Amino acid sequence: MKKIAIGIVAHVDSGKTTLSEGLLYQAGEIRKLGRVDHRNAFLDTHPIERDRGITIFLKQAVFNINDTEFTLLDTPGHVDFSTEMERTLQVLDYAILVISGSDGVQSHTETLWKLLKRYEIPCFLFINKMDIAESSHRDIILNLRDKLDDGCVDFSSDFGSEAFYDNIAMCSEKLMEQYLNMGEIKESDIQEAISERCIFPCFFGSALKLSGVDEFLRGLDKYTKSINYKSDFAAKVFKISDDGNGNRLTHLKITGGTLKVKQLLDGTTSDGENWSEKVDQIRIYSGTKFHAAEQVKAGTICAVTGLGNTYPGEGLGDEENSQSALLTPVLSYKVELLSDIDLHNALSNLRKIEEEEPQLYVMWNEQLQEIHIQLMGEVQLEVLKQIVFDRFGMKIDFVRGNIAYRETIAEQTEGVGHYEPLRHYAEVHLLLQPGKRGSGIKYYNKCNEDKLDKNWQKLIMTHLKEKTHIGVLTGSPITDIKITLVAGRAHQKHTEGGDFRQATYRAVRQGLKMTKNILLEPWYEFKLEVPTDSIGRAMTDIQQMGGRFSQPENNGVDMTVISGSAPVSGMMDYQSEVSMYTKGRGRLTCLPNGYEPCNNSDEVIEKIGYDSERDIENTADSVFCSHGAGFVVKWNEVRDYMHVDSGFDIDGLQKEIDVSEKRTSEYISSVVTDKELMKIFENTYGPIKRDTYSALYTKKSHVNNNKPIKNKPKKEQGEDYLLVDGYNIIYAWDNLKEYADENLDMARHKLINILCNYQGFCKCQVILVFDAYKVKNNPGEIEKYHNINIVYTKEKETADMYIEKVSHQLSKKHRVRVATSDGLEQLIILGNGAYRVSANEFKKEVDMVEKAIREFLKNDIK
Repeated sequence: MKKIAIGIVAHVDSGKTTLSEGLLYQAGEIRKLGRVDHRNAFLDTHPIERDRGITIFLKQAVFNINDTEFTLLDTPGHVDFSTEMERTLQVLDYAILVISGSDGVQSHTETLWKLLKRYEIPCFLFINKMDIAESSHRDIILNLRDKLDDGCVDFSSDFGSEAFYDNIAMCSEKLMEQYLNMGEIKESDIQEAISERCIFPCFFGSALKLSGVDEFLRGLDKYTKSINYKSDFAAKVFKISDDGNGNRLTHLKITGGTLKVKQLLDGTTSDGENWSEKVDQIRIYSGTKFHAAEQVKAGTICAVTGLGNTYPGEGLGDEENSQSALLTPVLSYKVELLSDIDLHNALSNLRKIEEEEPQLYVMWNEQLQEIHIQLMGEVQLEVLKQIVFDRFGMKIDFVRGNIAYRETIAEQTEGVGHYEPLRHYAEVHLLLQPGKRGSGIKYYNKCNEDKLDKNWQKLIMTHLKEKTHIGVLTGSPITDIKITLVAGRAHQKHTEGGDFRQATYRAVRQGLKMTKNILLEPWYEFKLEVPTDSIGRAMTDIQQMGGRFSQPENNGVDMTVISGSAPVSGMMDYQSEVSMYTKGRGRLTCLPNGYEPCNNSDEVIEKIGYDSERDIENTADSVFCSHGAGFVVKWNEVRDYMHVDSGFDIDGLQKEIDVSEKRTSEYISSVVTDKELMKIFENTYGPIKRDTYSALYTKKSHVNNNKPIKNKPKKEQGEDYLLVDGYNIIYAWDNLKEYADENLDMARHKLINILCNYQGFCKCQVILVFDAYKVKNNPGEIEKYHNINIVYTKEKETADMYIEKVSHQLSKKHRVRVATSDGLEQLIILGNGAYRVSANEFKKEVDMVEKAIREFLKNDIK
């Protein structure tokens, strides 16, 4: 049976829940047709939903059509709860977008469309309320093509006609070619085009009157295709909830293999801690009811009990974690407790709800002893009040706080944290660098294991990731920063795990205090539609709030559209103003668009009044030991007391060459000398504290503080290896480049033959690597050609990635040389303990070998 996970999304009041009822009723899943206004809808079961007449919580139902099992996920339509909708998108195979025929594409509809595009989800459209719509099918389709996508095709009235196939053929070149050659388009090809988001089938009807619902169900069954899943177990968590009986439910989709009851699952918490737990029960929900299953296969959406550490977006088994959400809270409020309850118990209760509803962001301000919360809007506030009261009997209120600011840094610096009270010891050095806007916090580790044991390094990385680090300007979370562990020190007897937690936190704060900080504020990407006679007012307002916009465009007879971006602080209450000066005709669509430097940062910083020096919980000072007692050293004096020199010059740091991000950069045309490469390497990673020729010796030849015995070098066991970057050599050698300009395959074979001769003379192991980075679905290939090995890298793996990995492994037991003129690759080779040979040097060496072969043959003939 074909299993399809399909979600239904819509602008609020488009009839989404009514369509869900109609689909379940017509499919025979429910016997009675419920209605939102009658408060008896099958999926809107929570009292808050029935009172407000809107969907707030994600619900699931299962129904069958012929040989297809659909799992329907009904998502919230109101913009305040759109974060719940977004995280659900990441487990969908297909989506249903409901659009009101009387209202057309509304503000939130365009946001939904962008999200569907971002997550590459194929989409069916149901144009609802056609019984009261004034526009024709044709006019609506034209409007959908204009505002959404040209691939919107009417699958209702035009289905099967010549005009239908003409419209289908226009959606892709493949379909056009098939239609012109064969005069028809296969159903399987239409399925494929829909799954590739080339076609968006549009169906028309009235969900309330069940008009068009049967036709829509048949279309879903006919034009959805089976999903290919992994054979190994994999699952994606998309929601955490409570079943009302105290059981924690982890809602997930099985994306590979099979899940069984009592199966042991492993994972990592959001704080970086590893966990291992058994699945107690597997539940398949349909509305509020469920049935238990012993095992479920790939494609199933279920809820399991027994897992206490999962979180939304987590990948289990062979599944990756979800990418960061696009929609994030931008409004901040202070929580006021109206019940007689301890402040910390209240915080604990709110944390439980935060775990289930990730769109909430609960923060504890230790300095002010206050709970702050970030969320999407006013409706969410009212709902949260009710949930807290129903769940915990706790009455709360909210005081409008600030915008949800963030902080970043403008310059790179080194942060040092030292923690050494009596019988404790840890020191951590972190390199803090500005990241790209919107990149979040990235963590790297470039600490030498000779300086700090690997286990301590892992612990430091865990502590870095386990906490939301706050800035020193307003106490807001930091973002867009690269944090790299570069050095550290532990004590053989006195270091404990908690010591590195203290040192790590202090190193981050000390680094922030040592550099220039920038306050960031959230921005909206907006689309404002107003009457043409109001365009002057709208443009003036946007300019005054510090926004940017493109050239206004006409949209109809007397309406004009302005698109651009502006700070949330100016836009968050602007909809009411738009309604006032346009007399209800204006429409404003806003979508979070990341963070940018705050226009009035001095004013905001002064208003918030955060004092980083008094924030004891997030101190930048360090603790050192003298005469058996610990003493505190202020953050600006820590470098005078620190025990480790990381090798970074704080007064003139060189710009770091981040190998992981530069992997696919342009080849450096000129060859950099060994001396220059070593200088770059030491400025970036610190001086190399070992003998230059240590790659020639085994570990056993190092005695007395790891100093090599220079007088009696011991040869490495095993053969010598030569790694050759194929395309780099081809385009570096003039004779091969001439071949490549005419026929690249000829140039490859020429190089292969040259290396075969070279290997036969020099008797080393030759590995020739060709870059197949951009070859789609390429699994990689290794072949033996005569006496050399030829490697074609797999998709998304460059030649220098492969060479770096292999040279690192081989250089432990063998003498390794790498032939390339890629400057960054040469840098990596030196760090891995291998030798580098430039393309020009290797050419001379090959020429000498060929000359020697010719002389040998000449003498042999004589």
